[in-house]
Amino acid sequence: MDLEVRHLRALCAIADTGSLHRAARELGMSQPSLTTQLRRIENSLGGQLFSRARTGCRPTPLGRTVLSRARPLIDEMRSLVTEAKTAAARAAGPRLRIGATASRAIPGWLRRLRTRLPDTETSLRMDVSANALLRLVASGQLDVAFVHEVEGCPLRVPDGLEVRVLVEREPQSVTLPADHPAAGDPVVKLADLATDQWMVDPTVDGEWDGMRRMLREAGLNPRVLHGDYLTAFALVASGEVVTVCQPTTRPRPDLVIRPLHGDPLGVRLLLAARPGTDGAELDVVYEELATAYGELL
Repeated sequence: MDLEVRHLRALCAIADTGSLHRAARELGMSQPSLTTQLRRIENSLGGQLFSRARTGCRPTPLGRTVLSRARPLIDEMRSLVTEAKTAAARAAGPRLRIGATASRAIPGWLRRLRTRLPDTETSLRMDVSANALLRLVASGQLDVAFVHEVEGCPLRVPDGLEVRVLVEREPQSVTLPADHPAAGDPVVKLADLATDQWMVDPTVDGEWDGMRRMLREAGLNPRVLHGDYLTAFALVASGEVVTVCQPTTRPRPDLVIRPLHGDPLGVRLLLAARPGTDGAELDVVYEELATAYGELL
C-alpha cells in the first residue's frame, strides 16, 4: 500500500487527540474504519506506530519518527492547496466562505454582510465541530469561521490563523420545561436540578466535558442522555430532560430559558480567519458579526 496524504493526516489526528474514537470523529469517519486504516498503514511500514491502552493511544518510537516527517509534508500540502485556492478565488471574483457553529446571530450576520459587501458572493457552512471548521479555514476551504470554545476545553487552533475574540465569556443558561418547579425562578441553582435527567450533544467539541465538569463540581451525578439539541428541546418541552443552552436561545411557550446561579459554565466566542485574508474585509466581517450578536441581547 502506498502512503497518501490522507493516511498522514489520520496518523497526526490520532497523535493529537490521543484517541482513535476522537480522531475518527475529527476525520469524519467511523472508529472501525480508522482502526482498519491504521492497521494497514502499520503493516505497510512494518511496525507498530501507536501503543494502545485504556488511557488512549501514544506514539511508539517508530510512530514519533513517522510523525516528525509527516507533519511538515502535511503543512506543505496545506500551503499548496491554500495558495492555489486563493489564486483561483481571485480569478473568479470576490467571495466570502463562512463556517459557523450554531448561533442565532448567523441570519442577521449574513444579512448585514450582504448589504455591506454587495459584490461579494457569500456562502455558509454549518458544523457542530469547531475544530473541524478551524481545520477547513487553515486548509483554505473556508475564509472565516465563527466558533464556540467551551470553558476548560481549548480548541486546537492551527498555526497561522488570525483569531479575534467576539465575547471573552458567555455564561451558558439552562432550558427547562415550562412547568418545571424551578421554571419560576429568575436564576436556577444546579442543586434544584439534581433529580433531572440531562441531555448533551457529545459531537459538539468540548460540550460533554464542560457539562460533566460543571455537574461534578456541583456534586451532582445525574442521568445523562446523549443526542442532538433539536431533539433535546423537544424532550425538554415534554419534561423528559433539561439541558444547557446559549443565553440567546429563543424561549417557547412550552419551555423557558434561565441563567444558572454562579454562571458555572461559559464559552468563548471566536472569529478565525485564514492566513492572507484582507484586513479591511475581516474588519467588516467582525464588525457585522458583533452587531448581529449585540442585537440578540
